Amino acid sequence: MTKSRPTIAVRLTAPGRGAVATILVSGPLSLPAVASQFRPAGSPPLAERPLDQIAFGRWGGPEGEEVVACRRAAEQIEIHCHGGQAAARAILRDLCEAGCQENSWQSWIQQTEEGPLRAAARLALTQCRTQRTAGILLDQYQGSLDTAIRQVIQAIEQSDQIAAQQLLDTLLGWAEFGRHLVNPWRVVLAGPPNVGKSSLINALVGYHRAIVYDQPGSTRDAVSAETAIDGWPVQFTDTAGLRTKAVELEAAGIAHTQANVATAHLVILVRDAREEHAEWDHGLDSLPERVLRVSNKCDLTDSLVQTESLAVSALTGQGIAELLEQIGSRLVPRTPLPGEAVLFEHSQGKALEQAVGMLNKRRFSDATRLLKRFVTTAQTPDLINEV
Repeated sequence: MTKSRPTIAVRLTAPGRGAVATILVSGPLSLPAVASQFRPAGSPPLAERPLDQIAFGRWGGPEGEEVVACRRAAEQIEIHCHGGQAAARAILRDLCEAGCQENSWQSWIQQTEEGPLRAAARLALTQCRTQRTAGILLDQYQGSLDTAIRQVIQAIEQSDQIAAQQLLDTLLGWAEFGRHLVNPWRVVLAGPPNVGKSSLINALVGYHRAIVYDQPGSTRDAVSAETAIDGWPVQFTDTAGLRTKAVELEAAGIAHTQANVATAHLVILVRDAREEHAEWDHGLDSLPERVLRVSNKCDLTDSLVQTESLAVSALTGQGIAELLEQIGSRLVPRTPLPGEAVLFEHSQGKALEQAVGMLNKRRFSDATRLLKRFVTTAQTPDLINEV
């Protein structure tokens, strides 16, 4: 029996230094492997202690590392040691010598969770930046997405193709949003030199991230800073000023700006509020659909021209709250209901897009097979034939 299933040892706490490191030993050899090195302070031995009872002792002999061990299940033991790299590394090495297999915590999650979607959601939860995005991913971990996919399968099997198509369309409608539960939305500040883009990004993130200087061309490379707006993770990027006459180094920065603009989810196009006849596009050939125009330094003029732009002052804070509100509503115009199914990985959207293509070609059995693999197979579903 002990040879049919491996015993794994996995460090559950994050790499690097910390107060405590936690190692999980799981499998048929867990007790003898731990007992080979762990000596509890007092009796009884670990094997005779009830589950969840904490045992203090030493690892590797009377002068060894002080650790705490706890049996969490019949074949599962947690070991808690000092959080430095050396202690955890030595314990894992001893466990491997006793017959265990070291595993990563990511692989452990994939192997032990009930279903691939639940495992993927748990892994994604470890990368969340905000409580709000974690709440949506927690819904997926608790089964929202799995349930929705199974409803699609049921609709196909009941020959209700309209219902299946509607369910898939609803899920795919959240695909772009879901990818940003872990990866932040990218917001780029662009515009001519010396309009206060660096000051504005500092005002938006709430601390001095970008260098501010009153001469044009001081920003040569893109400077990024992450924050959260209304609970959504956002990465702001301050870019080099756009102008036609520039030295070689500044011209390289302008080219970098144009590249950042092309891939941004939102562009804040900034101008000086005092320059009422300034051009807005500044030679940009193409802009994303979502562009927000801002007139900065409104505190320096009494004759602000009424335009479609938002008047702000990075210096005094005027209009910053309104700008943050507009950024949030532009990036996330609608949000899922509590418990609603949301796709959160690019591969999930690709698989469902293929299922839609199969339905459109009346390849119902292929679509059903693909979706069943989607909820039961640990690996990303392979594409079944070309759509």
